[in-house]
Amino acid sequence: MAELHSCPLPAAVDAGPHRHRLPQIAGILLLAAMAAGCDEQRSSMGRFDLAWGRRGISDGRFQKPRAMAIDDANRIYVVDMTARIQAFDPDGRWLRGWQTPDHRVGKPTGLSVTADGRILVADTHYYRLLIYSPQGKLLQTIGGTPGQAPGEFGLVTDAVEDSRGNLYIAEYGEYDRIQKFTPDGRFLLQWGGHGSLPGQFIRPQNMAVDAEDHIWVADACNHRIQVFDSEGTLLKHWGTQGGAAGELYYPYDLIIAPDGSILVAEFGNHRIQRFTADGRSLGCWGTNGRQEGQLHNPWALVRDREGRIHVLDTNNHRVQRVKI
Repeated sequence: MAELHSCPLPAAVDAGPHRHRLPQIAGILLLAAMAAGCDEQRSSMGRFDLAWGRRGISDGRFQKPRAMAIDDANRIYVVDMTARIQAFDPDGRWLRGWQTPDHRVGKPTGLSVTADGRILVADTHYYRLLIYSPQGKLLQTIGGTPGQAPGEFGLVTDAVEDSRGNLYIAEYGEYDRIQKFTPDGRFLLQWGGHGSLPGQFIRPQNMAVDAEDHIWVADACNHRIQVFDSEGTLLKHWGTQGGAAGELYYPYDLIIAPDGSILVAEFGNHRIQRFTADGRSLGCWGTNGRQEGQLHNPWALVRDREGRIHVLDTNNHRVQRVKI
């Protein structure tokens, strides 16, 4: 299944086996306008703390890392364009790694961790979810057949677990939906659909689950956040396209902080933005660039036990740690 139904991504971004580019002149003007947005809030948002990783294919290096997750033991897992899942401590020291069974067609684009420490890998271009032990042993596979029927998938982007162990698996392509499964992989329900109406999606790239089992979705190509209950009922949505404070441009990941605020990684705006739960901006961190404290297409973020934010700085092939 080709990515013909995915949204156009910012210029020079690799979204998988196919690339989508904004027209060059329009893209330059848009990015220049967005660079001016939110600047007045950056200094109060957070402070750069550490950068680790560099481009390469050996242990501890990255080739366009595309997803990140953290477990209760403070181990950070990163998957990149070599289809390797690598585990690190919070200071970037390499612990171990493994590779998905097949990656000739494309590479995973989503990672998360269950309450009992299993690693959920969105094996995007193989239409399935791979579930591993923390040591890299494959424990379970859900899906593997492309299609629209229950239990079949388009291009899988992410999976998360609720308090009862149910799994929610997001996909984009033709279907742009979320499917819910029991812990043992039995289909329960689905919601969504390709589009921009409330409750629909255009590339639901990442999800988070709050204490009430509400599902927060980074609806990337609609430039918004949508929130659902565990049965798929839409509770709220917010976000409009742009680069000013309170606007979003390709939100690719989000995390829910202990105080209830929402941190969003904006792939297209090269920044992290913090919001109240109802979508009011509390500030931004990051500008486009290659230096420490700058970002180039951040894809994901996690929060460690010390409250530090780790940002997956994808096209700089590294992770940056921020104190917010």
